[in-house]
Amino acid sequence: MKAAETKVMISVVSPVYRAQAIVSELVRQMVEALAPLGLEYEIILVEDGSPDASWQAIEVAARQCNAVRGIKLSRNFGQHIAITAGLQTARGQYIIVMDCDLQDAPHYIPLLLQRAREGYDIVYTRKQERRHGWFKNITARLYFSIYNYLAETKSLGEQIGAYSLLSRRAVEAFLQIKDVHRHYLLLVQTLGFPHSTLDIEHQPRYEGNSSYTFSKLLRHALDGITSQSDKLLRLSIGLGFFLFIGSVLYALYLVAAYCIRGAAPGYTSLMAALLFSTGVILVSVGIAGIYIGKIFEQVKERPLYFVEKKTEDYI
Repeated sequence: MKAAETKVMISVVSPVYRAQAIVSELVRQMVEALAPLGLEYEIILVEDGSPDASWQAIEVAARQCNAVRGIKLSRNFGQHIAITAGLQTARGQYIIVMDCDLQDAPHYIPLLLQRAREGYDIVYTRKQERRHGWFKNITARLYFSIYNYLAETKSLGEQIGAYSLLSRRAVEAFLQIKDVHRHYLLLVQTLGFPHSTLDIEHQPRYEGNSSYTFSKLLRHALDGITSQSDKLLRLSIGLGFFLFIGSVLYALYLVAAYCIRGAAPGYTSLMAALLFSTGVILVSVGIAGIYIGKIFEQVKERPLYFVEKKTEDYI
């Protein structure tokens, strides 16, 4: 949908997972922030294959508030695919993305809109203090340090969250990116449109715990790094070249030692070198395998997600 074909309105997109007890309060706070603006708005809740009754809660919210539009994906595709589904559905001139856990308060929406009207296509939010557990904070800092070393484009840092505003132009550009392995913020950052940052206060989680386990965070981090950079491949090539030079020098040393004092037992050093070289080879093959796997997923050109149903179909 082109910008000229839409009314001046605001769309709020929120992926929903394990949030049956949060949906009603989420919608209430969104409406409380949006209604005084005097603009047409919509609230798009994308249920991402949640195992609880989140969809039923969305249906109730849609019956009670005409602005709520629910989308139920056929299975769990992941937070960033769910955000993409919401962006493809959104009709607004300005589209706000936010998590459903209410750690990012909806009352910042008017400030995001005000900043966008100053001429920015993208408005990020920066948390003054992350209200996550110590382990998640440390791993996030570690991830972004590694990412900034490996990636061509530096990340915005762990203080920048998914809570953000995009103009219609930015959303249309974002949707042109067909990457299967998606990281919302990293893709938005590649757009290059004028952007600004709004400082916000991160709130304690309204209810429950994060659905991101350590294995999910690790997989997400690996996807984020390998989908945005091929530096790991180049590092593995460099490491292989370094070991090759080292092995040549070591071979020359062995020949010289043999000529000077004859053969000497070297089982320990031989096994250590063999095991180390084998480990490096396996790691390099594994890195290449990750990239090959991503190419395999990308060339299949399957749809990013499938929609099971929408509230507007029967409400």
